[in-house]
Amino acid sequence: MSNLSLARLLERVGAQGEGLLSYMGGLGFLALDTVKFGFLGLVVKPRLKPDATFFQMVRLGVRAIPIVVLVQTFVGMILAFQLSPVLADYGQLDKVATVVSIAMFRELGPLITAIVLTGFAGAAIAAELGTMVVGEEIAAMRTSAIHPIRFLVVPRVVACVMMTVALTIVADIVGSAGGGIVSRFILGRDAWEYYHTITDSLLIKDVLTGLIKSGIFGFLIVLIACYEGLGVSGGAGGVGRATTRSVVLATFLIIASDCVFTALFYFLW
Repeated sequence: MSNLSLARLLERVGAQGEGLLSYMGGLGFLALDTVKFGFLGLVVKPRLKPDATFFQMVRLGVRAIPIVVLVQTFVGMILAFQLSPVLADYGQLDKVATVVSIAMFRELGPLITAIVLTGFAGAAIAAELGTMVVGEEIAAMRTSAIHPIRFLVVPRVVACVMMTVALTIVADIVGSAGGGIVSRFILGRDAWEYYHTITDSLLIKDVLTGLIKSGIFGFLIVLIACYEGLGVSGGAGGVGRATTRSVVLATFLIIASDCVFTALFYFLW
């Protein structure tokens, strides 16, 4: 490799690294501003209105309940179908409930719920804020001394985090129930036996692990969506690009952070 080619390669790698650090720094500053304005909204007038947060909770979370229920029910059923032949070979068919419930509560419940909300809520937030930027509504708010992070970002962050945790609870229950459907009607196991196996095998740490991760996932979804939406440039095309980036980056960071926190919980808890 010639010196010129090496220099171009290093220049390209350096530019990519600089862009990554700049993006992470922007997310960090947005997170700090969100925490700051969220705290100020609780103690300093004008205070945050609960109505705005409730509206976002309904729009981003409540309307996602049907799709989350359907997806997680099928996931629970698939798990039961895949596990039953292997467990039957070892005479442990009654352990289907244990494996399905632990997998749902620890891992698949929060992870799949977050991925669904990335496309459902994250894309909507990025597109909405991006449209406001293109329509110069954000600039008008700043001119009127209305900080967009305080009145636009904070309610969405609170709503998305709360609804991600709430939907994860729903996902855990219906996912385990999906495995119960297969256990009862396909494998011929008793429904009450399935239920009691779940209650006996699940520990508090299994539930808390999934809920902690779901809160982090929800924060990543809304933070990236807001950052991409507020940084839109280039008209309608910019809105589309920001929406796509928010979904892709949020999905990647959710899976990466899930790996990190799973390893931490494995060694520390």
